[in-house]
Amino acid sequence: MAKGKSRRMTAQNSPERPHTPLLDSVDVPADLRKIAPEQLRQLADELRTEVIAAVGTTGGHLGSGLGVVELTTAIHYVFNTPDDKLVWDVGHQCYPHKILTGRRDRIRTLRQGGGLSGFTKRSESEYDPFGAAHSSTSISAALGFAIANQLSGAPGKGIAVIGDGSMSAGMAYEAMNNAAAAGNRLVVILNDNDMSIAPPVGGLSAYLARLVSSRPFLSLREVAKRISRRLPEPLHIAARKTDEFARGMAMGGTLFEELGFYYVGPIDGHNLDHLIPVLENVRDAAEGPCLVHVVTKKGKGYAPAENSADKYHGVQKFNVVTGEQVKGPAGPPAYQNVFGDALADLADSDDKIVAITAAMPSGTGVDRFAKRHPTRSFDVGIAEQHAVTFAAGLAAQGMRPFCAIYSTFLQRAYDQVVHDVAIQNLPVRFAMDRAGLVGADGATHAGSFDLAYLCALPNFVVMAPADEAELVHMTYTAACHDSSPIAFRYPRGGGIGIPLPTTPERLEIGKGRMVREGKKIAILSLGTRLAEAQKAADELEARGLSTSVADLRFAKPLDEALIRRLLTTHEVCVTIEEGSVGGMGAHVLTLASDLGLIDAGLKLRTMRLPDHFQDQDAPDKQYDAARLNAPHIVETVLSALRHNSTGVEEARA
Repeated sequence: MAKGKSRRMTAQNSPERPHTPLLDSVDVPADLRKIAPEQLRQLADELRTEVIAAVGTTGGHLGSGLGVVELTTAIHYVFNTPDDKLVWDVGHQCYPHKILTGRRDRIRTLRQGGGLSGFTKRSESEYDPFGAAHSSTSISAALGFAIANQLSGAPGKGIAVIGDGSMSAGMAYEAMNNAAAAGNRLVVILNDNDMSIAPPVGGLSAYLARLVSSRPFLSLREVAKRISRRLPEPLHIAARKTDEFARGMAMGGTLFEELGFYYVGPIDGHNLDHLIPVLENVRDAAEGPCLVHVVTKKGKGYAPAENSADKYHGVQKFNVVTGEQVKGPAGPPAYQNVFGDALADLADSDDKIVAITAAMPSGTGVDRFAKRHPTRSFDVGIAEQHAVTFAAGLAAQGMRPFCAIYSTFLQRAYDQVVHDVAIQNLPVRFAMDRAGLVGADGATHAGSFDLAYLCALPNFVVMAPADEAELVHMTYTAACHDSSPIAFRYPRGGGIGIPLPTTPERLEIGKGRMVREGKKIAILSLGTRLAEAQKAADELEARGLSTSVADLRFAKPLDEALIRRLLTTHEVCVTIEEGSVGGMGAHVLTLASDLGLIDAGLKLRTMRLPDHFQDQDAPDKQYDAARLNAPHIVETVLSALRHNSTGVEEARA
């Protein structure tokens, strides 16, 4: 779109009349920019309908995408994407963006094996310049694009769209604190969907937003600032307050201004009459980075999602007409709920137990704890670093903190885990949900690395339950363990359906259990691959191969006595875990080396996740692709038996 005066949407509130579908004519944003301004309302409505239909078919994130339909339309209409680099924070709101950027024909493959990612992904489109799925990275990335273009003399801005929830993470402010160097090449759009559109966000507010974002006003402000600095202090202060009043009526932009941004807003993020001229002014601004504050409503335009934003944030397949989500048959309780209930039960008799989560109370089960112990439950927002050090402070003062964070999100706080917890040997309890592969969310949310990054740390105890009953025991064990940090990992989804213990058992630290005794083959399992290990043992027994199965329970410290017995009394030993290279199997290999068993001709194979990132798919298909199911265990054993050479090898999954 050519730079210049704003093109008003005169048909924004016009009565409905028959019209020709517009979305069919838009394959990429360049097509969108050919549409007349008064037709954008129609296009946005069609785009919203398409998002609803697509997510109804595939499931996925719904409310967040519906909330940014108009904003997505306006950004691609005003800015010259893909030369202007558009970075979506988290990326779960990107479905409208994908439809407008050449992927509409594949939108019903969202989050499916071989289909579109549920987040932005660089390999998928030139319109996804930066991949995302974790929060609060957008401003840093957009700043990088802006500075790179500035240094190379290339055209193009960096545009970050960040939600209000992501502003709870310190990284966003670290980026803004360094944004001044980008000048007018950086635009940050704050998508505020946590507050209702108050009366000031109307005609007057929109007018003021257009005024303060315009080039004459920005230039005048800069001149006024320079002059006011030369005034006596009382007059300088008065001039500064006048400027703040002009841009701050019901706006609250002082914080962002102090960080070096021109603040514009808040404006109605669903009103294209307001959005387009403000974005055009910001696009053409000559001075400094800009922050545009837009107010949106999650689920906008679809009543079930508007009325229940939490339940329609992420959805299963659903009936578009009724909004009813398609649910499978009721199964065993989810692991996070087992953990939440077990912790709440323990807290009934232990007033030192507290629970901490980082913006995922329902995903971690902390919501169930909070209902019974509200004063001892803390949701710190998207601030994993703070969560870990906060827990360390609590532990140092004699409390028993449980830090319930997804495995993939705990990566964001690794320095705090090392420096503030491990080195000081503080008894923080880490409950790591979503360990292993997670299905439709793909590589960004898989808990692949926690075994490797925690087992490397001195002082740590690391556990993994084989089922939901074991999770209850490990929660209790962690509560009783006051001598060091302790962590336990468990997968997404439901358990295997066994009864939960009424009285939890305190496990002996570093002691595994024998599930099945045999003589020739030994399978050493950690975590929920135990069920597959037992299936493999049945198959091996049917082939005449007597098989032992051990549930190690602990990745650190290892049960050295049990492992040594199995390694020295069985012809072939196999370890299996739902983690990357460097986890339990690597530590068993190290132990075998330390014990001198390699020289004895030991046949040991390790099975773990492959050394590449796995895309989204159904979890059973992911584990099949990772070669961690029963047939792969059998194949690994038979291959080792056929191998003529001796020594220790790793089975390459």
